[in-house]
Amino acid sequence: MEPSDYELETDPAMLEDFRRVTTVLLSFTLAFVLAGCQQAVKLDSDAGISFTQVPERNSGTQNKQDVMEGKISGAKQGQRLVIYSKSGGLWWLQPLLTSPFTPILPDGVWRNETHLGTSYAVLLVDPGYHPAAVLDKLPPRGQGVAAVAVSPGQEKSSSYFIDFSGFTWRVRWKPSDRGGTSNPYNPDNVYVDQKGALHLRIINRNQQWTCSEVSLTQSLGYGTYLFTVEDISNLDPSVVFGIFTWDYSTDQDNHREFDINIGRWGEPQNKNAEYVLQPTLVQANFFRFVAPAGKLKYSIVWEPGRLTMVTSRASGPRGASVVSRRVFTSEVPQPGFESLRLTLFPYTKPNRNSPGLQGTAEVVVDRFEYLP
Repeated sequence: MEPSDYELETDPAMLEDFRRVTTVLLSFTLAFVLAGCQQAVKLDSDAGISFTQVPERNSGTQNKQDVMEGKISGAKQGQRLVIYSKSGGLWWLQPLLTSPFTPILPDGVWRNETHLGTSYAVLLVDPGYHPAAVLDKLPPRGQGVAAVAVSPGQEKSSSYFIDFSGFTWRVRWKPSDRGGTSNPYNPDNVYVDQKGALHLRIINRNQQWTCSEVSLTQSLGYGTYLFTVEDISNLDPSVVFGIFTWDYSTDQDNHREFDINIGRWGEPQNKNAEYVLQPTLVQANFFRFVAPAGKLKYSIVWEPGRLTMVTSRASGPRGASVVSRRVFTSEVPQPGFESLRLTLFPYTKPNRNSPGLQGTAEVVVDRFEYLP
């Protein structure tokens, strides 16, 4: 039972005891609250965001994109990243309003493409967080934001670029496990000759085969993609030349990927070409055929709910020149922030002893065309 106001006023001893007890309780409560605040700060401060690749500083409005990546530590389950690019004094959500989140890979690496700006920001956010499309200033920690990191754009991008067929392409320089093992890529393996043709090469450098890959620096979406390629019917059985799409911005397993691959995947008896729509677990999404000798045209017609892939001879009567054609109508992806890519690499079959690549390889792409 609490003492009445009258008892406190008339009994000085009781009043002093009540004050002591109240002081102790207030001190304990304050210490508890502060401890809770310190713990909350500690939990937030455990999360760290670092940058390993930052795009160039660019205040223009050109439709160009580049890769940004880094590492995250201390992230909790379910948390994701949100990227902003600063342009015109405002922070713009990247890469798309329809793809606002960047997933965290199992090794803590994060990677996405972004439109260019003067500065770049990455937010670690809780599940259920709804990022704003445009901000005049970045949000502080709290209310769903666990960490914030900002980096100015670089004076010069760490990426390499070339111009081919009227488009800008980024040249890969980091390794990839696309060939069944970790393959290095070297920008010096890629060049455009005086006639405007793109050369992709596999070259042995320092006792290791180095590969080639280029990707468009803008997303083109639905339309017709045409490639004219010199004769590659005699590629080494372990070499694969691929034309494909890839989207960093989605956490879907398939990454909006579809492919035309020329290669036997280490098996000399295989047909040397294939059309692929991911996922390949669906049998109808995979079709192998024989690409004959000579210069060929490869086309991809991407439409809503429909994907058509055609291989034809570069010369000859129209219609009669078609070598192979395949139409996909199931699980055709919608456009997002995908980039079109051309790649050349040696394939190493897992758990199999094989002679591997015996010599250098080269693919020459005479021309690329895009029709909306």
